Amino acid sequence: LFRKRIVLPLVLESSGHCLFLEIHCTTSNMKFSASLLLLSLGATQGFVANAPSRSFSTELFARKPFITGNWKLNPSTKAEAVDLARGIAASVTDDSPCDVGLFVPFTFIETVRDIVGEKIVVGAEMVTPEMKGAFTGGIAPVMLKSLGIEWALAGHSERRTINRETDEYINAQCRMLIEQDMNVILCIGETLEEFEKNLVGPVCEVQLKKGLAGIDAKDMDKVTIAYEPVWAIGTGKVATPEIAQSVHEKIREILKDMYGEEVADETRVLYGGSVTPDSVDGLVSKPDIDGALVGGASLNAESFGRIINFQPVDTPVEV
Repeated sequence: LFRKRIVLPLVLESSGHCLFLEIHCTTSNMKFSASLLLLSLGATQGFVANAPSRSFSTELFARKPFITGNWKLNPSTKAEAVDLARGIAASVTDDSPCDVGLFVPFTFIETVRDIVGEKIVVGAEMVTPEMKGAFTGGIAPVMLKSLGIEWALAGHSERRTINRETDEYINAQCRMLIEQDMNVILCIGETLEEFEKNLVGPVCEVQLKKGLAGIDAKDMDKVTIAYEPVWAIGTGKVATPEIAQSVHEKIREILKDMYGEEVADETRVLYGGSVTPDSVDGLVSKPDIDGALVGGASLNAESFGRIINFQPVDTPVEV
């Protein structure tokens, strides 16, 4: 269930009052409610009687944002993991505008879970689709679930390239997690060569459809999508908010074609690829970007804390 809240401050030139229109929209049933608050401009600082008749939304989100960190093969020791987890947890407050998740190495997963408590969801960076057997080094979803872990990544570009994980293998991971009533972030994205050849849409469509094969619409509430342009991961390059938004919009169109408008509207689509404190505000201000999957910046508590407590750029709303 995701909700959208928009507050519109409207200046009434004839009476010298400020009218606040607060709109709540619940996307699951499309019910709307509105509340009005009338304030005297003379008693309220910061308002000008001759303000133009344009207002700005103060909350932009159709889906609650989700900021996640992927620690990859970091940090080196348990002591470092403890310090990092404590620092990140301290940055999550009641005023933080998002859900927060950390995807950490298996060796630290219980430690981090115990430190962050209910403030942050903790997940695995990958799983083995098999449940048990002769699979040396494998970690099954049921093992994680027995530890209270309910999230995992699947399809990260480094797993696709370094570990040669195929779309079929990634799909098996997704299906097995969902069968265990767990949640998955499915990562998709194109290489630089594919980007330069204008193949972003087709590549993402193939990865999305193959990754979600066999997953019913009723189970899509357990799925989050992360768009990660491979050329931006760990390179310091970042897609502009406009480029990222265009791809996220395309992803939502594909989801609509696969599952219908309601699922497409409610599925969170994150951006990943060298997200930093400097780039996050512009990215999450776009209507189809619902958060971020952060790599390097999640290894610094101060930097990741700033990303968690992002400050979106308001989009003007004509009234």
